Amino acid sequence: MSTLIAKTAQDISHKPVGQFEETRFEKIHNVIFEDSNVASIQVAQEIADLIRKKQALGQNCVLGLATGSSPIKVYEELVRMHKEEGLSFSNVITFNLDEYLPMEKGNMQSYYYFMHEHLFNHVDIPEENINIPDGSIPQEDVVEYCLSYEKKIKDNGGIDFQLLGIGRTGHIGFNEPGSHYNSGTRIITLDHITRVDAAPAFLGIDNVPRKAITMGIATVRSAKRIVLLGWGNNKAKIIKKTIEGEISSHVPATYLQKHNNVTFVLDKGAGSELTRNKTPWLVGSCEWTEELTSKAIVWLCAKTGKSILRLTDKDYNDNGMSDLLSLEDSYDLNIKMFNKLQHTITGWPGGKPNADDTSRPERAEPAKKRVIIFSPHPDDDVISMGGTFDRLIEQGHDVHVAYQTSGNIAVSDKEALKFAEIANTITPSKESESIIEAILNKDENTFDALEVRTLKGAIRRSESYAATRYLGLDDSHVHFLNLPFYETGTIKKNNLSNADIDIVVDLINEIKPHQIFAAGDLADPHGTHKVCLDAIFEALKRLKEESFMKDCWLWLYRGAWHEWDINEIEMAVPMSPDQVLKKRYAIFCHQSQKDGVMFQGDDSREFWMRAEERNKHTAAKYKALGLADYAAIEAFVRYKMD
Repeated sequence: MSTLIAKTAQDISHKPVGQFEETRFEKIHNVIFEDSNVASIQVAQEIADLIRKKQALGQNCVLGLATGSSPIKVYEELVRMHKEEGLSFSNVITFNLDEYLPMEKGNMQSYYYFMHEHLFNHVDIPEENINIPDGSIPQEDVVEYCLSYEKKIKDNGGIDFQLLGIGRTGHIGFNEPGSHYNSGTRIITLDHITRVDAAPAFLGIDNVPRKAITMGIATVRSAKRIVLLGWGNNKAKIIKKTIEGEISSHVPATYLQKHNNVTFVLDKGAGSELTRNKTPWLVGSCEWTEELTSKAIVWLCAKTGKSILRLTDKDYNDNGMSDLLSLEDSYDLNIKMFNKLQHTITGWPGGKPNADDTSRPERAEPAKKRVIIFSPHPDDDVISMGGTFDRLIEQGHDVHVAYQTSGNIAVSDKEALKFAEIANTITPSKESESIIEAILNKDENTFDALEVRTLKGAIRRSESYAATRYLGLDDSHVHFLNLPFYETGTIKKNNLSNADIDIVVDLINEIKPHQIFAAGDLADPHGTHKVCLDAIFEALKRLKEESFMKDCWLWLYRGAWHEWDINEIEMAVPMSPDQVLKKRYAIFCHQSQKDGVMFQGDDSREFWMRAEERNKHTAAKYKALGLADYAAIEAFVRYKMD
């Protein structure tokens, strides 16, 4: 087995999480990194080393390649090595895993387009060495075409290195649940969840093809070396099933357990459900830090169905925590944990004036704080922390909200057309007619025209004002940053640039906040949250020597997709039933995002429903642990800045 990934993981400054060796629960070698970018660079280095080794031997290097968001950074690094280090692809032959059917090569959603945009157009690989399944093959010719694709792989000596991602159904390539262990390249019907995950790129699930051509499980297994990439919390459950579960056609990726040279390269989020990370006390001896102790006690309460103060020595001993009891008895452990969680609860998210703040999550002084709420999209603020937003305004703080992107791609053509037609009815104009014509004549291979994007952005902006005015915030405290990385007109965004960071720096420098609230949800299905958070982190690094930064605290909230684990929460802001309703109505102000959300993931509920049920669920967890009973709770984690 190649040891490059395992070796380099231990040598880098961003230490991987957990252990390197497989535990008794794990059946596939895996390495976990804190940062997916660092992990991607290591994978790209292994590929580059293989290409160079084959070149030295005068041999071709046959690569099996994947698409999707997971390998993008790997391809970026390979392109960088080609341009800056002279890495040549002249001896490389590639075979892509899959392609939608039907799908023309020129379609922006095709994997042919994807691979050329991210890799092939930027390196010196001969065009004849590129092999991507042809999605334009007539139905009657698909079987023969698939057989010829298999034969071409074998004629080139098989795949030397296969790069994989993993879908939430456990598919590799498009080998959906039910795929056979010995399956070859073939046509397949896509699972509904797979189509839901692809929906953002196609601007709606109705536009996602129902079929695809894919390499088979046997084809993938025949590769000499396999590396599977997994990023983010939304992949954690399927990663656990794949690595720790039984081999099953219901989770096709589990077939990789029988491969003798496979490594899963994961980030912290994707590896979070593995037993050695989620419940390491079930694996072996632990170093019982305060963080791990809190995690274990919350888990133990859920396992036993008891509140914190009812846990006994027997509960700890029966569930793998006897070594924790050797350090402290259950009574002391329970009291400390109960007090810790109780102290996270506050009705004063900006700090309670003239109060002892020793055990409170926020400082009492200054009594009136300058606050910036950063919202990646124009509705994340009210969806994720609408109750806290309202409370900060009511309690007299100097609150500002900054919408980092325009959110224009989340407005449907139908919604934009409605506004354009209304505008043209009230005041007929060439501009309105041009927008109407552009929308009506748009096809799947065209970007939104600039004037259409401008209209869609204006719709999101007006909805944001409606929500902030409803909460009582003055318009002068609402900032639309329109970060340039987002303004591509497509789901694919540009990389974060100095121009983006400068905009964030300027706003922070102008307001000089005591508090910043930002979206810490890295499981965002289209990546915008992560780029927006990175922009804030980089801005704060650049400003760290400023005097006001000594008094600036950064609080992270989660978006519509996930909530913080109870043991992670450092500030819990309860909401009354009336505040729950007020938050709901603030979300309702974003009408273009109601009744058919374009990027809703696998959850059919509208954002207000998800947010409300999540907040109620958090409150219910606090109650189950023996704490006060609230209607709902919004949760935050403080990010400690260096």
